[in-house]
Amino acid sequence: MPTSRQTKRKRQQYKSTDDVTPAIEIQRKKRHVKNDVNCNTDKENSETDLLLPKFSFCGGKERRVPNIPIIPPVGKNSNNLMHHMYNTVLGRSTQSNLRKCLAQPFIRMLSNSRLFRTASPFDRRVTALEWHPTEPNTLAAGSKGGDIILWNHARVDKQEFISGIGKGGSITAMKFNLDDPCSVFTSSINGTVSLQDFNGKHNQILLDTCDWNYWYCSVDVSYTANLIVTGDNVGNTVLLSRDGKELWKYRLHKQKVSHCEFNPQCDWLVVTSSVDKTVKLWDIRMVKDRKSALHVLEHQKPVNSAYFSPDSHQLLTTDQHNEIRIYQSPDWSRVKQTIAHPHRFFQHITPIKATWHPVCDLVVVGRYPDENFPGYVKNEARTIDLFDANTGEIVCQLHDPKAPGLISLNKFNKSGDALASAMGYNILIWLEDKDIEQRQQELVEKMKAQGIAPKSNQSQSRRRQRKTDSKIDAATKAKIAAKLQQR
Repeated sequence: MPTSRQTKRKRQQYKSTDDVTPAIEIQRKKRHVKNDVNCNTDKENSETDLLLPKFSFCGGKERRVPNIPIIPPVGKNSNNLMHHMYNTVLGRSTQSNLRKCLAQPFIRMLSNSRLFRTASPFDRRVTALEWHPTEPNTLAAGSKGGDIILWNHARVDKQEFISGIGKGGSITAMKFNLDDPCSVFTSSINGTVSLQDFNGKHNQILLDTCDWNYWYCSVDVSYTANLIVTGDNVGNTVLLSRDGKELWKYRLHKQKVSHCEFNPQCDWLVVTSSVDKTVKLWDIRMVKDRKSALHVLEHQKPVNSAYFSPDSHQLLTTDQHNEIRIYQSPDWSRVKQTIAHPHRFFQHITPIKATWHPVCDLVVVGRYPDENFPGYVKNEARTIDLFDANTGEIVCQLHDPKAPGLISLNKFNKSGDALASAMGYNILIWLEDKDIEQRQQELVEKMKAQGIAPKSNQSQSRRRQRKTDSKIDAATKAKIAAKLQQR
């Protein structure tokens, strides 16, 4: 049994415990509340962890990554350029989609385009077209008779004319002289490559075969390399300096060189096309013979032209039957796109050539309906067709009942808002249908003020051409007669 002393001590302990009970109770309540909060927090964390994905790291521990909401793509199927630029920055859009979107404003503009003005300055068909490098309303056109006109379609009094020799003087190709835009480099069936000045001051013959059996079919100029390249009717390609000094001459094709051109960004790269059914690319620094071509692109039919794209990364070829091809760098032998299109050739028309839009990946070419072509429709119109170079699909067609003829040549100006076409001996200008009637009326009033009858404009231009032909000097006539006798 406990003694009296032990009992007394226990009573004192209980008494002291009772004195501190309120303070202990307060601490206990605080601890309880804190434990409840911790329990609730752990419970919430455990519930959240169940929703988060687990990732294992090198240390073997698993960590939870918060679930960040994904922003839906903006304008995924939109043709809005800003939507595609935004998605491209985020990595959601490809370069091809961006290129397609870039073409949409021009497609809408061309879909709303119509025939603005026509001119018939020649008595023979148009064989060459070239836009002025700095004036968006001015272009040069060459004819089968060797005539060249510098024409501003926005004015009635702004045109310059160079008379040709007539028969046998056909202009086969033409390029503006950037150092003096009042002059052009031309190649001609009369056997010359020359620099012709519209002011008649600085005419210069750079090459002359002096033989009617040989003539030049194409010409191009590189201003960075200060070079000129040209091809003739028997397969020869000639490289010369801009002052006319011949650097080399090789027979690079078996037959006529229908087109030759420098790459816009690589002045040592030249493409040539030929009626021997090939297109070839050359490094002009390493040309030795026909076997030194970098690439040989075989075709099924003779080839009319081969144009580099404005960005220099694509190549557009047109054959003489029904095929348009697009090749792409760096492997130029790879065909990016093949477009089936009727544009057959015969002797008495200017060869049909597909060309590029200067801003976007659009191709323009004239249609020559063919009953044997798949999808032919009876009484099919001779339209101007525009294709998307990336998809090969036709996106727009231009046609005017007042111009039902066969359109062989089509070229856009530098800004891409005006299209010039060659239809026989007529030059056509297509513009967006925006105040076009008002502009036409203003031109008619200006013509009337100057005593020019718009309806008889064609006959006047032809009479003028026949008069200028009669003014050819005796020396030129004697030279022509001598060449005809040799032929």
